[in-house]
Amino acid sequence: MTTLKKGDKAPDFSALDQDGKSHQLADYKGKKLVVFFYPKANTPGCTAEACDLRDNFERFKANNYELLGVSADPQKAQAKFKEKYDFPFPLLADENKSVIQAFGVWGPKKFMGKEYDGIHRTTFVIDENGIIDEVISDVKTKAHAAQILK
Repeated sequence: MTTLKKGDKAPDFSALDQDGKSHQLADYKGKKLVVFFYPKANTPGCTAEACDLRDNFERFKANNYELLGVSADPQKAQAKFKEKYDFPFPLLADENKSVIQAFGVWGPKKFMGKEYDGIHRTTFVIDENGIIDEVISDVKTKAHAAQILK
């Protein structure tokens, strides 16, 4: 799947969040950025993951981190997801999958014996200079903050 690894320059991206506000890598220069990709808003695993990050948001802020969630859901679905669970971070609506593909998290998956293409749940921790510090592909949805904030 992803060919990006620790030490690589993060892909320059640009996408709109749930409110139509544009976000790009350059906006986060000087901050650490957690970009977490999830398959679908309002599904059990994605909800558990995003809620765990929300519940630890103050710890992220205290350590100079910004968070961005990304899925291929439309803006309206992202807005409902963010509102329902009161997420303090933006959710990018990457419907054309430009960010998803730039980070290499789109590809074949298997579920209940069926193969299909989809988003692989992956998190990238990017340092203040836009360099990938960590790639987490074995995401523990209920304890994801602990995986990042070691």
